[in-house]
Amino acid sequence: MSEPTSGPSLKVAIIGTGAIFKNHLEAYRALEHVEVVAVCDVNEELAVRTAQEHNIARAFGSTAALFEAAKDPADLGRLDIVSVCTPHPTHEAVVVEAAQAGVHVLCEKPLAITLESSQRIVDACRQHGVQLGVLFQRRFWPAAQRIKTLIDDGTIGQPILGHASVMLHREASYYAATPWRGSWATDGGGVLMTQAIHYIDLLQWFMGEVVEVHGHTNTFVHQEHMETEDSAVATLKFASGAMATLQASTAVTPGLGVQIRVTGTTGASVQLTEFPEGTEGRIDLLGTGGTIENAPTWPAEANPNTALSEINAALVPYHKLQVADFVNAVGAGT
Repeated sequence: MSEPTSGPSLKVAIIGTGAIFKNHLEAYRALEHVEVVAVCDVNEELAVRTAQEHNIARAFGSTAALFEAAKDPADLGRLDIVSVCTPHPTHEAVVVEAAQAGVHVLCEKPLAITLESSQRIVDACRQHGVQLGVLFQRRFWPAAQRIKTLIDDGTIGQPILGHASVMLHREASYYAATPWRGSWATDGGGVLMTQAIHYIDLLQWFMGEVVEVHGHTNTFVHQEHMETEDSAVATLKFASGAMATLQASTAVTPGLGVQIRVTGTTGASVQLTEFPEGTEGRIDLLGTGGTIENAPTWPAEANPNTALSEINAALVPYHKLQVADFVNAVGAGT
């Protein structure tokens, strides 16, 4: 992944100082010609403390103040990109405000908690001519990139069948610690919206647009802490006519990791495995003669119940790749 071409520095603000903030900061600071000039959080004291801790020039307690300062060359001045790292239900308001200010947006997943909200975000960004990206950093695993190539170059033939198994573990404390998690009104969903979304994205990247879904959801373990689902199954039909199945849960102990498999008409399958959660994805290319290709090797020690902070830290290299890709798109105007 190339770095942005030389020229004036792109100025970036990060909105939200939660668990994923450091991934974005580290990713931007790995790039030349990119400067993180501001941090914004509704808790202004926290924003100030974060700015001081990470040597960021400015801190703001509201997006209104941030974008007002960006209008004034004598104040913050030009702002090119914002990373939106706020809770799910705030995404629409923040992204639309950024678009109206003419600022490009890289938003943490999910883009929004309803289809209608997502469409309003897309419409606003198109109307104001700004780039919009959503964080799905697992696409940048070397194994995922390799699988995409093997599908696109016809190695497995026409993809006809797929399967995604997302068997993860979350403690009750995960939901209790963050009030908006597990609520239909604020989270928009459970395992499908927050965890399995990464692998649904990969399945669509590999197999194309989903046009029909049938499914069931249930909550088996976390009823006291969430009204959304902790488990789901679904069948998917793609625009090409291909079909896939999905099973996802955060109710298993220990977590069993993730497997995504795509089978084509040559009789070959490609499988992406993430175990434990947060570990770089592993590819297996399976043909009629057995395993043809696999990489990387399994980790020497595998903890199936990895802490969320460790998962986020392990994904930093792939945040860097996606952030670099987005910055290049902004620089190229594409």
